[in-house]
Amino acid sequence: MLSEMLSRIASEYGEERKKPFTGSEFANFITHDLATEAKKQISLWPFDLRLKSSAGNSQWAAVPWLAFFDPLITTSAQHGFYVVYLINPYSKKIFLSFNQGTTAIYNEYKEKRGREVLKNRALEIRARLPEYTRMFSEHPIELGSDTRLPAGYTAGHAFGRSYDAYGVGDVQLLDDLRNMLDAYQLLISRGGTTPSEVLAEEAETTDIIEARRYSVSRRIERAPGVRGKVLRLRGDTCEGCGMKPKADYRYRGPLDNTPLDVHHARPIKELKEGEEKRYRIPEDFLVLCPNCHRMIHKQDDPSDLERLKRQISFKFSREVLY
Repeated sequence: MLSEMLSRIASEYGEERKKPFTGSEFANFITHDLATEAKKQISLWPFDLRLKSSAGNSQWAAVPWLAFFDPLITTSAQHGFYVVYLINPYSKKIFLSFNQGTTAIYNEYKEKRGREVLKNRALEIRARLPEYTRMFSEHPIELGSDTRLPAGYTAGHAFGRSYDAYGVGDVQLLDDLRNMLDAYQLLISRGGTTPSEVLAEEAETTDIIEARRYSVSRRIERAPGVRGKVLRLRGDTCEGCGMKPKADYRYRGPLDNTPLDVHHARPIKELKEGEEKRYRIPEDFLVLCPNCHRMIHKQDDPSDLERLKRQISFKFSREVLY
C-alpha cells in the first residue's frame, strides 16, 4: 500500500540515515520498492508518466522523495515542473506538492535569486490553475532543512497537501494524487509556465487557446525519443516538397541531426484541454523541411499534407538538371 510505504519512510528515515548509505536495504526500499508500488497504483490511470524515487546519491538525502514526470516537460527533478511527494523526517510529515526543478534554476540564477524565481513561477502556476489551487492548499511546506535542495523545493512549491505519518489511508492519498496529476496535465495544456505573450508569438496568433494547443503540439514533437523514431520509420525526405538533405545539401551527418523537422500532424483542435497527450509513432507525425513545417502550421488543418503539396510551386535543381 502506497500510504503505508510513505508513512514508513516518514517514521523511520531519521533513524535509518544514521546508518551507512551504501548497501542499505532501507535506501533500496525507497529507490526501488516505493517507485514500483506507485507505478502499480497508477497503472490504469490515463497518464504517460515516468516515476522516480530517491533517498540520495552515494549519501543520504536531506529529504527523500517520489516524483511523477511527464516526459513532455521533464524526466528529471532538476528542471521543468512535476508532481512529487516530499518527506520531512523530523516532523514525520508527507507533502504532496506541485513543484519545480531546482538545479536548472540555480545554475542559471544562483541560489538566492533562483529561489525568488521559483517563488514567482509558483505564483504563476497557481494563477493558471485556480480550480486546483482551491482544491489543495497554498500553505508553504516545511521540510526540516534549509540546505540547497530542500530550500529550492520549499520555494518551488505551488500548492499541495500535507499528511501525518500513518494519518492517511490509500483512498484519500490516491484521490489527492489523481487530482494533482489532472492538474499537472491541465497546466501542460495551458502552456506550462511560459508567458501568454510568448505562447502567442511562437504560435503567430492572438487566440490564446490556439497558442496553447500549438505549444502542446510542439512539446510532443520535442518529446524524448520521438524525433529519432519518426525519422527512422518515415525516412529522411521532406514529405511536403521532397527536399532530400543527402542529395540536395550533401548532408552526411547522423540521422537524428538531419536538417528536417518532425511535425505532430494530429489536428491541434483535437487536443482538448487537460487530456492525456498520447500519440502514435509514426502515424501521428510527418517529416518536413523547416519551410514546409512553418507553412503547414499556417493551414487551418495542420494534418492536411495534400493541401500543403498543392501550394508548392517550385522544383529542386536536381529534377531540372538531371
